Amino acid sequence: MANQIEIVGLGAGDLEQLPLGVYKKLLKAKTLFLRTKEHPVVVELEKEGIRYISFDEVYEKHDQFAAVYQEITRILLEKAQSESVLYAVPGHPLVAEQTVQLLLEQGPKEQIEIAIGGGQSFIDALFASLKIDPVEGFQLLDGTALQANTLQMDQHQIICQVFDQFTASNVKLTLMEKYPDDYEVWIVTAAGSKDEVLEKVQLYELDHSLTMNNLTSVYVPPVRKDSILWKNFTKLREIIAELRGPDGCPWDKEQTHESLKKYLIEETFEVIEAIDKGDIDHLIEELGDVLLQVMLHAQIGEDEGFFTIDDVVEGLSAKMIRRHPHVFGNVTADSAEEVVKNWQEIKQQEKGTAPSSILEGVSMALPNLLRAYEIQKKAAKVGFDWQEITPALEKVKEELNEFIAELDGTEEGFLYAKQEFGDLLFAFVNVARFLHINPEESLFATNEKFIRRFRYVEQMVKNSGRTFEHHTLEELDLYWDEAKSKGL
Repeated sequence: MANQIEIVGLGAGDLEQLPLGVYKKLLKAKTLFLRTKEHPVVVELEKEGIRYISFDEVYEKHDQFAAVYQEITRILLEKAQSESVLYAVPGHPLVAEQTVQLLLEQGPKEQIEIAIGGGQSFIDALFASLKIDPVEGFQLLDGTALQANTLQMDQHQIICQVFDQFTASNVKLTLMEKYPDDYEVWIVTAAGSKDEVLEKVQLYELDHSLTMNNLTSVYVPPVRKDSILWKNFTKLREIIAELRGPDGCPWDKEQTHESLKKYLIEETFEVIEAIDKGDIDHLIEELGDVLLQVMLHAQIGEDEGFFTIDDVVEGLSAKMIRRHPHVFGNVTADSAEEVVKNWQEIKQQEKGTAPSSILEGVSMALPNLLRAYEIQKKAAKVGFDWQEITPALEKVKEELNEFIAELDGTEEGFLYAKQEFGDLLFAFVNVARFLHINPEESLFATNEKFIRRFRYVEQMVKNSGRTFEHHTLEELDLYWDEAKSKGL
């Protein structure tokens, strides 16, 4: 009947493996299309007098597989408008066949019935050849679109559509993001057929093989060594759960959200230190320490039955999509300023009610230099701000004079001086904001500079054979100036 495309599979490679019903349909077909004639079964069917049209020439026309599959789909749908069509693909129609998925999606829209006529998958033959049991867990992945973050390293990995050395090279590089270079993998070609080839190689040699064709898959055995799994987020989650488990670490088991607060602050500043020093190895380590704090809080939440790390990840993913409509939606944002503006508007919509104050949302937990900076930014957004830096500098001078005036040696003067000192800092933070200087980072850098120079002074005191007490301030200042001259 017209308006129908029936899709059958050519199996894994041998004519003997072809189901009888599929075999009969192939012989009787009035119009038979093959996605590719490069399949061992086709040679045997040709001897039986089969006639067909293959799409191999379409592959040569395009640089991208997506375009190939779209053209094949279009040709088949057009042909089915006037006559029934039998379409044959390697293996089983519903295993790693993008054209079949496109036909199932587009056929009904054009009133074309898509029927699946069966076939044997290469997966069955591959399991038999490798003698592995899929019940242990496995993944079937596309070698032309492989991504490292999808790999379940503790399961059997079957990577199909490794057509050639170029694809194999991309697969190798992706796998090497997770696996050791010398990890042993299998190259499997024409599994289950008389032309079957099984080749064990080390991962770095994967693209050296000359046996690859459209029947080639790569098999990656499950990882059994814990240290290789350490790159997997799932393994980290297991480690943290074990640390807080019945037989875990006494310290980790005692921690609460409140007890961990100070460590999160400390680790965050150590990340900043690594960034300021440009020390990538240190940055990796310190980011890991921050992640540890997140994982511990999430595990506490799970232990108490309130939330899990999945809830944290879900909430973050949803927020990123909601607040980036210029990336995931149809909103336009051509500058960072527009992005921030959209972010704030969406944030306000999510909260529902208007804040009781413009300054609402500035965290009490921030270091106070940063808190002053954020308070001033919020006030400036509604126009409560000078238009240029000169009045801000004058305010610093005014506050400094008021601070000095209160230093009269009286107890009352000291109390007022304490308040004026805060005013002076606040005014100076405002100058930093005008100059786009982060006051916390600036002070951090100065602290580090002081530490470097003071350590030099300490070393010079030690080298002199005398103690600090036996040095005058002038002598210590000379050491300090030497440190300064050395660029410390």
